[in-house]
Amino acid sequence: MGDPKKSRRLWQGPRHPWKKESLQNELALIGKFGLRNKRELWLANSVLKSYRAQASAILGLSEAERAAHEKELIQKLSNLGLLGEDSVLDNVLGLSVDDILERRLQTVVMKLGLAHTPHQSRQLIVHGHVKIGDHRVTAPGYMVSRKEEPQISCDLVLATVPESAANAAAARGA
Repeated sequence: MGDPKKSRRLWQGPRHPWKKESLQNELALIGKFGLRNKRELWLANSVLKSYRAQASAILGLSEAERAAHEKELIQKLSNLGLLGEDSVLDNVLGLSVDDILERRLQTVVMKLGLAHTPHQSRQLIVHGHVKIGDHRVTAPGYMVSRKEEPQISCDLVLATVPESAANAAAARGA
């Protein structure tokens, strides 16, 4: 089992870390979701890999055992917002790392319009401005469930940039 005080890493890096295609894909995902480093991406990959492994193991069970385990796994993933209620086990195998990263608190805060960019949403979370219900969450990698999503609020109100000022700033920068 191991010593409970000695935690082990939760992620597994790529088998071939220097492939050009994988480096470009990782960099694009880091930019799209505002991740701090590749370790956060590898953690999401590891979570996805474990869900797929669970689904593959369930496919190998007998029909009686399979139905109960399949329902349990699909219920868990639908509560997280990764799948719909009427999904089947093949949908679990069709999940991508984008689906996992979409459920992070950092991405959900941005999608709700509480922040303009992924980096700004990360800063709001780390600085303690984001709450889920009554609890202040300071981990950008927190996986938001469907029940928690409407409870997300931000203490800090961000100023909105008028459309004409944004266009003028973009024209000067270009």
